[in-house]
Amino acid sequence: MKRAVSISIGSSKRNKAVEVDLLGEKVLIERIGTDGDMEKAAQLYKELDGQVDAFGVGGTDLGLLVGDKWYPLYSIQKMVRFVRQTPLVDGAGLKSTLESHLAQFIDARVGEYVRGKGKKALVTSGADRWGMAMSFLEAGYDCVFGDIMFGLSLPFPIRSAKGLKTMAAILLPVVGRIPFKWIYPTGEKQEKRVPKWEEYYQWATVVAGDCHYIKRHMPDRLEGKVIATNTTTPADVEAFRQAGVKYLVTSTPVLDGRSFGTNMMEAALVAVAGKKRKLTLDEIRELLDQLGFEPQLQELNS
Repeated sequence: MKRAVSISIGSSKRNKAVEVDLLGEKVLIERIGTDGDMEKAAQLYKELDGQVDAFGVGGTDLGLLVGDKWYPLYSIQKMVRFVRQTPLVDGAGLKSTLESHLAQFIDARVGEYVRGKGKKALVTSGADRWGMAMSFLEAGYDCVFGDIMFGLSLPFPIRSAKGLKTMAAILLPVVGRIPFKWIYPTGEKQEKRVPKWEEYYQWATVVAGDCHYIKRHMPDRLEGKVIATNTTTPADVEAFRQAGVKYLVTSTPVLDGRSFGTNMMEAALVAVAGKKRKLTLDEIRELLDQLGFEPQLQELNS
């Protein structure tokens, strides 16, 4: 049996292990959270290096790909310093492939509903999910990208791909060198909700992006909204249902009641491919086609 492990600096309350069949191959996919402790994560990588078929980097990214420019997150490099043998992925490959058609998937499944309310999307961080962000622009949505709002708590919405690239060129060389916990909730902070930016949540028909960012600042009510995200637990789904969300779209498949992060699912693909290295985007696309992977839609409120 192949084994893919996502070591996450997120909450251990979200840990999960599931055995799945991918292309006739049994794969154990497992998420291990360290509650924000990067050194604990580093030691787990060291302990399991060479013992598992693929690692996912959870709760963070190794860097951000904005357009064709890569911006490393230097504070994360120390966390993976012991990895020598096992292939290591952070989900960037799935973000550039599976998520690059997310808006088109929404339009195909619930397009009439979305058009009736207006094709408007709040994407919590376009730099973190470039493929997702571009899918909404290409599908003709009016967009607000909340990179500066959600990452730096400053009231500056971005509304275009050019704006995202400009922001990235100016800020990411600096942001990439500061402690990651300053810009993204880790550990117990992932369980806390501090409502903010409600005017943008309520303006949007679709709220898209990282689930922790969406939940961290979402208002009490999101009546009739479409949430497009991933890494959802049953508790997350119920929270969205109670807030009045109409549809929940997850970019990765729902397995045993929850959707896993892009890093976890990309690690599963690396494990089943058996190449002992990261996969190219073309190789990922080929596997996705063979597996029939696509986003999943749930109607939470009628």
